[in-house]
Amino acid sequence: MADRRAQLVTRVRGMLGEALGATRTRLSTAQAELTTARERLAKVRRAAAVVPERVGAQRDRRLAEIDERHAARIAELARRAADAALREAPGAASADWARWRPTPARRAEPPGPLRIGTVRIPGAEPVPALVPLLDAGHVELTGDDREGCEAVVSALLLRAVGRADPGTVRLVGYDPDHLGGGLAGFAPLGTAGLLTFVGPGGLARLLDDLVEQIRRINETVLAGEHSSLRELAAATGRRPEPWRVAVLLGGDELSRHERGQLDRVVRTGAACGVHLLVRGVSLPDDRTVTRVTVDRDGARIGGLRVRLDPPPPAPLVTETCREVAARVNAGPAPTPFTDLLPPPEQMWREDSATGLTAPIGEGPHGRPVLLTLGDYPPHALIGGPSGTGKTNLIFAWIGALAARYSPAELEFYLLDFKEGVSFARFAQGRRDPSWLPHMRLVGINVNTDREFGLALLRFLAEELRRRADAAKKHEVTKLAELRAVDPTGHWPRIVAVVDEFQMLLAGRDVVAREAADLLEDLARRGRSQGIHLVLASQDVRGIEALWGRPALVAQFTLRIALPKALRILAERNDAAQSLPRHHAVVNAESGMAEGNQIARIPSASDWETWSELQHRLWRMRPQDAAPARLFDGDAIPRLADAPDFRALTAPQAGHPRTPVALLGEIIDVQARSAALRLPRAPGRNLAVLGTRVDEACAVLDAAARSLARQHRPGTARFSIACLDPDADPAARALYEDLADDAAWYDEETVGELMAETAEGLGASGVPHYLLLFAVDAAAGALGARVGRRTGLEELRRILHDGPERRTHVLAWWRGVARMRADLGGPAARTDQIGAWVALDAHGGELGSSLYPGAGGPDWYPRPWRGLFFDRAVHRTGQVIIPYGPSR
Repeated sequence: MADRRAQLVTRVRGMLGEALGATRTRLSTAQAELTTARERLAKVRRAAAVVPERVGAQRDRRLAEIDERHAARIAELARRAADAALREAPGAASADWARWRPTPARRAEPPGPLRIGTVRIPGAEPVPALVPLLDAGHVELTGDDREGCEAVVSALLLRAVGRADPGTVRLVGYDPDHLGGGLAGFAPLGTAGLLTFVGPGGLARLLDDLVEQIRRINETVLAGEHSSLRELAAATGRRPEPWRVAVLLGGDELSRHERGQLDRVVRTGAACGVHLLVRGVSLPDDRTVTRVTVDRDGARIGGLRVRLDPPPPAPLVTETCREVAARVNAGPAPTPFTDLLPPPEQMWREDSATGLTAPIGEGPHGRPVLLTLGDYPPHALIGGPSGTGKTNLIFAWIGALAARYSPAELEFYLLDFKEGVSFARFAQGRRDPSWLPHMRLVGINVNTDREFGLALLRFLAEELRRRADAAKKHEVTKLAELRAVDPTGHWPRIVAVVDEFQMLLAGRDVVAREAADLLEDLARRGRSQGIHLVLASQDVRGIEALWGRPALVAQFTLRIALPKALRILAERNDAAQSLPRHHAVVNAESGMAEGNQIARIPSASDWETWSELQHRLWRMRPQDAAPARLFDGDAIPRLADAPDFRALTAPQAGHPRTPVALLGEIIDVQARSAALRLPRAPGRNLAVLGTRVDEACAVLDAAARSLARQHRPGTARFSIACLDPDADPAARALYEDLADDAAWYDEETVGELMAETAEGLGASGVPHYLLLFAVDAAAGALGARVGRRTGLEELRRILHDGPERRTHVLAWWRGVARMRADLGGPAARTDQIGAWVALDAHGGELGSSLYPGAGGPDWYPRPWRGLFFDRAVHRTGQVIIPYGPSR
């Protein structure tokens, strides 16, 4: 029992020992785990303590990044806003006063809003604070800072004046409390009518006038086609009305009528360019009204705080207004020439069958003023003193017509009696090879060549006769009818422009009488056949020259009067006296006041402006188009360039032709040469009369060279006798060029020439031409006898018998009396001189023996001109221009 008990105890003790050991092991393990857990807890606690610090730092970095991006975005938006403000309000609309100057917007471009200050944005550049006014709305100023309000008013007005073209902003001031003192700096505008003041009690009249202006613009300018002047300007490129800004600075309580008119202006004014800038006057709520509240700290526009700009410096305001007023008083600048032209694709699309219509400029309301030439009105009269733009107007009219009508529909003939070459650009020149395809004739520097004007009228009269004959043949009366029944004919309308036309009618000679008769006939009958006259003059005497012929004046129903023009319009119509520069009164009712239209004429006469159009039309010209005939009264023609000279050829064997001597260029439309036919007939000799050596030599030189061109070498003889040393160079040059066909004689041998020629008249049958330079100088040599007769007697025999034997004398005498002496004395017959060219010999010297009728021809010598008369051809003398030296 005891052993079992002991065993049991031992076992129990063993088990308890094992349990105790296991327990101690577990305790040790638990303590280790506790230590580990505590360490982990400490680490967690330490880590937990670090997290808020790290998160806070990250949060701070993130917030800093957000703030930086926000500031950059704000700065970028502020920069964009500033750039947008500068685009919307460039130049004078927003520039700082230190560098401010007027910068008018381009034509038809809206001025845009105007700056009054800046908006401050933290961390960004200031942004201009803009206020819409012109073409946009009205501005009302409120607040207790009077100086700030005055600064805003001055800034808005100066910027508006500087942003618009001079004269296009008109101000009306109403300042009953300070009697205009608030706008004193703008007073210089009043000298140009751009600033007017309304005194106390005048507000009602002012508002009534503004309402009336709005009504007129809506009815006559916009006329339902456009909703606003801004839209009209954008569509047409023209702004026909100025901006009107009424500046209302205080006053009494408005009456019911005034309040009603003010409401109407607010609602409808902006579309018509009528605007209000008010202080102390309450404007009704409207989307066009911008309210600016001004206080000591600046201003507010809605909820936006604005820092106001300082007022513009007083000297800047005054000087700018003076400059604007001076430019307005000098007259408005002309409009662009392109305003008169159709789009390129529409050029040459018009039909002239019933008339010619084209704009000459724009009227007061921006609409084009049209000029028409047709059955009515048929002809035009243009007048204006020197410097008022007559030449420019002619250019503008010609350009507007030439761009609309092709050369098949319209032809121009242009004649300018004043000195100058401005019209030469219509013809081909050395500087510019182009020409206006419609131009058929350009005459310049013809102030001393009235015969050329007469030649033009004769040409037109012949064209009128040709058209009238065609009309009779087709049993019609008008050009439109003729073109309908004869579509293959060439029947363009003709416009003949004669500048300084009074030169044609000056004096009481044959030229003036015939010119007046032709003008009257063309004016009376030309309308039905499409021939239209445009007469222009800067001298009132030119107009007065017409008044003695009422039948002629009555045909010129279209009158165009430039500034200060006299006697163009009807007697009591003085509209031209108050015209500004670059304007004209256009009147199609014979000058009666009710027919007045005011046109602003574009600038068309400068070289670049005209050249661009002319080159475009020149490139469009028909393939067979020829340059216009250019007649320059100051130019000396060359024989080699003469069409008649180039056409001369030697005849074929067995086909003889009557030789022709060309003497000079006829003053006529076709550039023909004065030709002396030399058949085998009595009197076919030529006398050149006068003391001018160069001109006399030129006539004989041209005659000899043209004759030589009609003979093959060796088939004609040319005997050249030069008896004046001054003529020797020209005669020698001719002798050398004629080579083997010419023989040379001088004072010692001229007698032998006369004897040999007289003795052998007709013996050889070869044409023989005696070219005698200053033959009268050989009186001594020819007075001596050579054989049975003296040299003078032989000369008279040659003159008398030679032409029938193909021997012709072309001689220069240095005076009519000397020629008569050589022919046998004062009573000698001159029948053997069948043709003559008078240089500086007066008409009275020529007498009845050389010229039909009593007293001689109406001939007054002038440099490098001659009077040619051929008994066999002419009834009256023909003025010619000797050809220039051939070398």
